[in-house]
Amino acid sequence: MFLKILDRLEEIFISLLMAGATLLIFAAVLHRYGSGVPFLFPYLHQIDMTWAQELCIYMFVWMAKFGAAYGVRQGVHVGVDVMVNRLGLGPRSKVILFGLLGGVVFTGVIAFLGASFVWDLSDTDARSNDLEAPKWIVYLAIPLGSGLMCFRFMQVAWHFWRTGEVPHGSSHAAQEADVPGLHPEGVEL
Repeated sequence: MFLKILDRLEEIFISLLMAGATLLIFAAVLHRYGSGVPFLFPYLHQIDMTWAQELCIYMFVWMAKFGAAYGVRQGVHVGVDVMVNRLGLGPRSKVILFGLLGGVVFTGVIAFLGASFVWDLSDTDARSNDLEAPKWIVYLAIPLGSGLMCFRFMQVAWHFWRTGEVPHGSSHAAQEADVPGLHPEGVEL
């Protein structure tokens, strides 16, 4: 139950960030080019949108961090598995598990260091340039996104340990189609 709620919240959060950033960029572009129209200038000139670019950058950073965790869960991260697929079943499982545990360690370290950085930053009065938002809120994406990604790596590693399967996203279109010379598992014959 908890995992389903977390999965859904993750998807909603990423979708809202994408939609919000897209709408904000669209409004900023309309404002910029609409200000050049003589009869709109008196109205649009009064609206200050200098903060829009900075907010969009922050939204994309948050989207990327949480999107990476989503990618781990769905199995859509780019991976070079040509050599792994050529290994026997035993060695292949060990290499895959080693890679997943390496992802756990790496993202766990980034989450820890990011949390330490945010903690230290929260004691300062550092603010963003245009939004004047506290910098620690902006950088909170690092420990939260990396922590979620670490959790997703652990989740995939546990599932692989129990079942021997890793998630495969829809990016494996070549494997799903009948591509001559490819075995169903993607190994060249």
